[in-house]
Amino acid sequence: MYAAVVTSFNAPPRFAQMDAPEPHGEHEVVVDVLASGLHPRVRSQANGSHYTSTDVLPLVPGIDGVGRLADGRIVYFILPDTTMGAMAEQTVIDLRRSVFLADDLDPVMLAAAMNPGMSSWVGLRRRLDFQPGCSVLVMGATGSAGRMAVQIAKHLGAAHVVGAGRDQVLLDALPGLGADATVSLEGDAEQVARRLGEMASEVDVVIDYLWGAPTEAAVTALLTARTDRGRAMTWLQVGSAAGPTAALPSVAFRSANFRVVGSGQGSVPTTGILAELPELATQIVRGVFVVNPVTVPLAGVERAWTTPTVPGERVVIVPTSD
Repeated sequence: MYAAVVTSFNAPPRFAQMDAPEPHGEHEVVVDVLASGLHPRVRSQANGSHYTSTDVLPLVPGIDGVGRLADGRIVYFILPDTTMGAMAEQTVIDLRRSVFLADDLDPVMLAAAMNPGMSSWVGLRRRLDFQPGCSVLVMGATGSAGRMAVQIAKHLGAAHVVGAGRDQVLLDALPGLGADATVSLEGDAEQVARRLGEMASEVDVVIDYLWGAPTEAAVTALLTARTDRGRAMTWLQVGSAAGPTAALPSVAFRSANFRVVGSGQGSVPTTGILAELPELATQIVRGVFVVNPVTVPLAGVERAWTTPTVPGERVVIVPTSD
């Protein structure tokens, strides 16, 4: 069979032949892959930088996807940590980590939306006591996951959602996705701090895809401008697009009702993540969320890896030579 194969962490995967996978565990089966998303998490898997990565090569990237079982049924699946990922004509899945789907759904749409949607959906539902009527700030709202987070926060009952990001064109589009206000993160630190303080200091939850310097500045700006520091603010850390570390002042934790919680692989049990998949998949299939997938054939995976993506779009690899 053909697959995207990584032979060096310093090079993109290449379209190559390899042996077809074989199931070994009681609950494992082979599926024909229909679509698999090229997520940031997949890129970090392929370059060895993700915190779950090992040094084992070669590997096939891809952490989730939509596949067809031998009996014709369609499933969305999440793979365990494995060197046999989803960007191949076939892969091995664990049925306990899968959701059965209707035959007439769009596999590309689901492959594009489940992973970026899962970050905020699981975080809000599993890592904190999110209540309808809360107000939310999304840091990094112009990325694919951030755009989904704006929509998911609204869908789950947020009364007020603020989207913060750098791309002004995408910021201007956020109200159409449910954002009540937007904040530009462009400009010097003082300007950005002032905007955040004016527009988002009263939020209950921050969903953060950036971390790094933007978070360092935002924490101080929000807490300084907050009218009641005794009112709880929860910082949901789900991504690190702007840097892996952030230096937060200790006074932020002493002078305000402020806490930081992470949401990701490890902080939420696999059983908890799997429990959330059916409802999220249902909402995606119903068309509740706006998704912008772009399909690339498996044979073009190297080109997809090295070609800059259009902001707001999510590349989906489909095993076809068309």
